[in-house]
Amino acid sequence: QVQLVESGGGLVQPGGSLRLSCAASGSISSIYAMGWYRQRPGEQRDMVAHVGSDGIPGYGDFVKGRFTISRDNAKNMVYLQMNSLKPEDTAVYYCHAGTAHSSDGTKWYEDAWGQGTRVTVSP
Repeated sequence: QVQLVESGGGLVQPGGSLRLSCAASGSISSIYAMGWYRQRPGEQRDMVAHVGSDGIPGYGDFVKGRFTISRDNAKNMVYLQMNSLKPEDTAVYYCHAGTAHSSDGTKWYEDAWGQGTRVTVSP
């Protein structure tokens, strides 16, 4: 299993920046992708950014160049640098890892989630 622990959330003013961090532990070798999702009050969980084993990042449409995801495989960390934050970015941000497993010729995939870190953007 993979355990994920986020940090870096908090209160920030509109236009400000935050950097979220996620530390992975456990079955690190099973991870093929890592990323960030967020869940705003009363809404579904949306993908914010992800990066696969190829290192190519992908972003949700609402990011629009404001956020940058980075991954440090040596430290088993993934980061989300968030700039130009808006009130609508207020949400709980979750770290995600996609993991791949195989046994006796059978392959399957699982998701791992962190506990979430709250980001509040308000004057």
